Amino acid sequence: METGIYVSLSSQVALEQRLSTLADNVANLNTVGFRATEIKFQDVLQRSGGTDVHYVDPGKEFLSEKNGALTPTGNSLDFAIRGNAYFQVQTPSGPALTRDGRFSLTPNGGLVTVQGYPVLDAGGSPIQIATSGGKVALGNDGSIQVDGRRAAVLGLFEANMNNGYQRVGGSAFIPAAGAQAVVDRIDAGVVQGFVEESNANPVQEMTRLIMVQRNFEDISATMQKNETSLEEAIKSLGSRS
Repeated sequence: METGIYVSLSSQVALEQRLSTLADNVANLNTVGFRATEIKFQDVLQRSGGTDVHYVDPGKEFLSEKNGALTPTGNSLDFAIRGNAYFQVQTPSGPALTRDGRFSLTPNGGLVTVQGYPVLDAGGSPIQIATSGGKVALGNDGSIQVDGRRAAVLGLFEANMNNGYQRVGGSAFIPAAGAQAVVDRIDAGVVQGFVEESNANPVQEMTRLIMVQRNFEDISATMQKNETSLEEAIKSLGSRS
């Protein structure tokens, strides 16, 4: 009976972790460039009294690499990425990756995010653009051109998220293993005048949220029954001694 309680408890811990990530995904359904958090669970096999007992581990978080829908804005400083890559921006916590390409220019020509973070080029330096009121266009090579002249190049980066990451704000994060500039990748590029919506599916996330809540309630009821059975067994054995 005690083993059953421990197995149920491990399931509850895993479900609580999943519930937290799903709630965060739902809260960011309208966050531009947001990538949903998924969790991979595994059985933990142990032997107890000669019997194999399967527990549930707390789970390992990973980012969904599915691209969100692209929405046209008509803004020449809005950019969206095609493929699995990221912009890099300088945050107070250090260089961070993001899919949110809603940029603007400061009075001195610095390209910044909606939070005011500088956007970095492939070499990790803040991008400066001297527009002088000229027309801003995006070249096929990712270069930002003003009146047909190359003014800067947007940096695209990739990172291995399997080593962990730290979220910074809604859609940005800092990978534990660091990021590398994307080089010679025909499957990654930038389009102008679009933004990428959150890749969290509202119907799917809400359905998962309801299922996890129901599973949590079912396991809680099972644990309560196991505890009641254990108490009755203890009382029964105590009365016979």
